[in-house]
Amino acid sequence: MATNTERAGADLFGRGLALDVNGGWGGYWIAMLRLLTGYWMFHAGITKLMEGGLMMDATGWMQYGAQGTLVHPITNWFAQNAAWLPNLMIPMGETLIGLGLMVGCLTRLAAFFGTFLMVFFYVGNAGFGHGFVNGDLMGLLLMVTMVVFAAGRVLGIDGWLVNTEFAENNAWLRYLI
Repeated sequence: MATNTERAGADLFGRGLALDVNGGWGGYWIAMLRLLTGYWMFHAGITKLMEGGLMMDATGWMQYGAQGTLVHPITNWFAQNAAWLPNLMIPMGETLIGLGLMVGCLTRLAAFFGTFLMVFFYVGNAGFGHGFVNGDLMGLLLMVTMVVFAAGRVLGIDGWLVNTEFAENNAWLRYLI
């Protein structure tokens, strides 16, 4: 019985490494991680939207919560000059990233932006009160996993999109999915 198998491959320390992610337990595990990560991010975003409306207020965290961290100059600038942008993008971004991951559509793009958010959340965690290994780091690792393994191709819309004529003729789109 022939199966269509997606392989993730890379060179690691001069040695070839490949992993089948489209069949068997590996594929189901990646799909489950994608669904859980997507739900986690979607829930974080939709909760902020339902509680605070379209614009949440992250100005206090941007000015004071990230104080003393590597990202504080960036967050402080946004808090003073363009607070509306992160106040809009955090809840909307989390919601859309989570939705994209849950349905497996443009998964690499969604996970890339999820990685971007999680880097700011992790590095902006002043003092690491919960240690260096915390929920933000775990979220960051899950997002990177979604990017690396193109997780939407396993039981997701990306698995169908990658086989369309449009995707086959546009390499940039295949990379996003």
